[in-house]
Amino acid sequence: MDHSQAPVLDALAAYHADNQTPFTPPGHKQGRGADPRVREVLGDAVFRSDVLATSGLDDRTSSHGVIAKAQELMADAVGAEHTFFSTCGSSLSIKAAMLSVAGPHEKLLVGRDAHKSVVSGLVLAGIVPVWVDPQWDADRHLAHPPSADAFRAAFAEHPDARGALVTTPTPYGTCSDLAGIAEACHDHGVPLIVDEAWGAHLPFHPQLPTWAMDAGADVCVTSVHKMGSGLEQGSVFHLQGDLIQPEVLESREDLLGTTSPSVLVYAALDGWRRQMVQHGHALYDDALALAKTVRAQIAEIDGMHVHGRDDFCGPGRAFDLDPLQVIVDITGLGTTGYRIADWIRDHHRVNLHLSDHRRTSAQLTHADDERSADALLAALRDVAAHADELRPATEVRVPDPAELRLEQVLLPRDAFFGRVEQVPWEKAIGRVTAEMLTPYPPGIPAALPGERLNADVLHYLRSGVDAGMVVPDAADTEVRTVRVAIED
Repeated sequence: MDHSQAPVLDALAAYHADNQTPFTPPGHKQGRGADPRVREVLGDAVFRSDVLATSGLDDRTSSHGVIAKAQELMADAVGAEHTFFSTCGSSLSIKAAMLSVAGPHEKLLVGRDAHKSVVSGLVLAGIVPVWVDPQWDADRHLAHPPSADAFRAAFAEHPDARGALVTTPTPYGTCSDLAGIAEACHDHGVPLIVDEAWGAHLPFHPQLPTWAMDAGADVCVTSVHKMGSGLEQGSVFHLQGDLIQPEVLESREDLLGTTSPSVLVYAALDGWRRQMVQHGHALYDDALALAKTVRAQIAEIDGMHVHGRDDFCGPGRAFDLDPLQVIVDITGLGTTGYRIADWIRDHHRVNLHLSDHRRTSAQLTHADDERSADALLAALRDVAAHADELRPATEVRVPDPAELRLEQVLLPRDAFFGRVEQVPWEKAIGRVTAEMLTPYPPGIPAALPGERLNADVLHYLRSGVDAGMVVPDAADTEVRTVRVAIED
């Protein structure tokens, strides 16, 4: 296909050239009605290109096929059979994929390190989760994606499962043996869904981990806004094979998606695809070289250790690693990743990615260069020199893996929508949670609806909040009280 074209951008340019007059939403009428103070911050171009997809970018019946053509080009760019755009982020896309595979009271194998959006899908659909345990690194208190053998064992115990879902890469950059997991699924005649939100860049350079479609996955969900050049909420999901019909996947997306998609988001997705096809390999040559240099220079800072393949990959650990996620263990500084990140933001105006009780991280992309790398390195060197100001850090009581793994006693949907009460956290020990309790980022629930809480997880969350952890989805974000199910 001709990847020099960008159907959405071309149609938007034609719309402007035609000087059309809309009597349709959006009500700001290309910015004419927007508050000048808003336009001063956002810019006129944002409002000028915020038009309807139909009766705007395209005609009333979409006969020009602008969006369909852009989706075909995206599929061709990455080697998928079908691609669908979403302007509601991968949080919607992953739910659409789940609903295409399993329905109420049907089983789905799910890695327990799944993002909260997956849990939301379980709640909405009434799917029965069969949790597949991650590979725990007890020394580093870190979870890597579940192994292919773990999925095979789960299928042996639950042969009626309708499919499987795995998250890879994780926000820490660690990757699953996707080919092995896909083989396990296909041996049982069921599809594999991959939440590859952090992997939009993977198809465009051979030195990056294998991406889901090349590994044999059936559906892959990707957040282009995370590692690509998409606007926030820009997501795509790809499909191949015959285990899920494209019209089924599209109908599930239509069930959940907005009827007013953002042309701005579509246009950015379209332009990013063209950029990657034409220049992606060279851009990631540069990004990977920069990551290598940044990693080496951070490793020279006293008190900092940059995690690499030797730490994260191998038997009982991750299958592969994305080097653009630069994970830095700061245990040697005697403080927490939370304090490191806050200090650097306050003193250097540098925003780090995810932080936990002993790590912080920087996400590099094709957009980074020597200037941004120098800003990062200067900030890390400075915080190391001022580490004494950040001690002593409040201790986070991180349980052993066995204590972190809670028992699922109710369907997530039943616990979430059932009778509930709010109780002090001490009295929630032994109760079934009716809400997600999710340190964010990375957004993996420590407890989710239907799981029976124990003292270890609650102490972890409470001490974590006191140390700087953010738990935004809890009814009480301080986790002093917890929303629990009223059991008969």
